[in-house]
Amino acid sequence: MNTINILAVDDEPFNLDLIELTFMDMANVNIIKAMNGRDALEKLPQIDAHVILLDIRMPVMNGLELLEILKKDSVFSKIPVIIITANSEERHKALELGANDFLAKPVDTKELKLRTLNSTTLYKTQLELEALNANLEKAVLQRTSELNEALKLAKETEYEISLRLGLASEYRDLETGMHIKRVSHYSALLGRLFGVSSEDEQLLLYASPLHDIGKIGIPDAVLLKHGKLEASEFKMMQEHTKIGALMLSKSENYPVIEAGRIIALQHHEKYNGTGYPSALKGNEIHLFAKIVAIADVFDALSSKRVYKDAFGLDKTLSIMQSERGTHFDPALLDLFIENIPEFLKIKEQFCDEDEIPHMISLLEEYR
Repeated sequence: MNTINILAVDDEPFNLDLIELTFMDMANVNIIKAMNGRDALEKLPQIDAHVILLDIRMPVMNGLELLEILKKDSVFSKIPVIIITANSEERHKALELGANDFLAKPVDTKELKLRTLNSTTLYKTQLELEALNANLEKAVLQRTSELNEALKLAKETEYEISLRLGLASEYRDLETGMHIKRVSHYSALLGRLFGVSSEDEQLLLYASPLHDIGKIGIPDAVLLKHGKLEASEFKMMQEHTKIGALMLSKSENYPVIEAGRIIALQHHEKYNGTGYPSALKGNEIHLFAKIVAIADVFDALSSKRVYKDAFGLDKTLSIMQSERGTHFDPALLDLFIENIPEFLKIKEQFCDEDEIPHMISLLEEYR
């Protein structure tokens, strides 16, 4: 069984009991309790913690003091820390010190469970990726004859990891489960139609799921807000491109992650230079980012979301055509629309269950 070890740090026994009750139905979850920061530091070396749930106000050593120590420690700095507090100033300070997420008091136990499991999945995936890279280097040194098989396995694993990292960001902003798979296959197909090499087509397939990974770093108050964002909120939302690129930085030796970094950074740039974060235009924007921008917008418009119903094919393509030469590269958009039947096949293949009726109407609309 895949065990999950949660270190819960809080000086209030009731809060620790609440956390324990939240995960009571999961036999593979172990809750390790600590009453303050110093107690947590003493217990950390003895456990393989996958996530830390941290209160701020505690005696002996408070949560912020503990967080600062953890994020400077080479052994414990990668363990995700979820801050639990009702104070916005404390929350901001914790994020500055490197907290990975936060929960507001009083705690919603369902949200507590989902956020904790999501952080654990992301952390374990990061460990798997590091282990994969280490194992690959060792395999190449040991047996050159096994290189081809090892590379094949690596690519399959990279794609799986890329999908899982992408899913972590989708869980945060409530996107549909199949969204990243559709965007992945749309991007690869559009790249092939445009004439990219087989290697670049594969990079598009494997790296495009990472396009919104930076949303992990955007506060819920902004990410999940219904209605139009205020100017300051939109500016904060734009930071997800830079956050994503930073998360995937120093990846020159890993083509998939490097491609993901470029896509994460540039997929909101616009062809006429009015996009973000760098106001790039035309061929200043990497081809991969221009391709993923079309794939992402098409799926967003033609799929149901919590904040809107799915648009029909005519309306979706009309909106996209209105952005030809402004948002989208004209040649790429024309190629996409000319081959829309092939993209609808992908949408049908990776359709969410609750969208099956809409998928049928889309196909009938095309015919």
